Amino acid sequence: MGWTCQHDNAGYCKLLKVDCIPGRKGCILKKSEYIFTTGSFEEDKKRAEQNKKEEIDFAALARMN
Repeated sequence: MGWTCQHDNAGYCKLLKVDCIPGRKGCILKKSEYIFTTGSFEEDKKRAEQNKKEEIDFAALARMN
């Protein structure tokens, strides 16, 4: 089963008014369950580590207070 983004118009994002790059800042798919790749394993690994650092550990915060 296939699908397309409702904002995609032949590779142009009508929402952001720029070329479509799935997962970019402002993209509706950014916070979805989908994972986007750059095509480079090392670059994807760095991005995943950076995203993990940005996550907030609410359980640890609660224990500190």
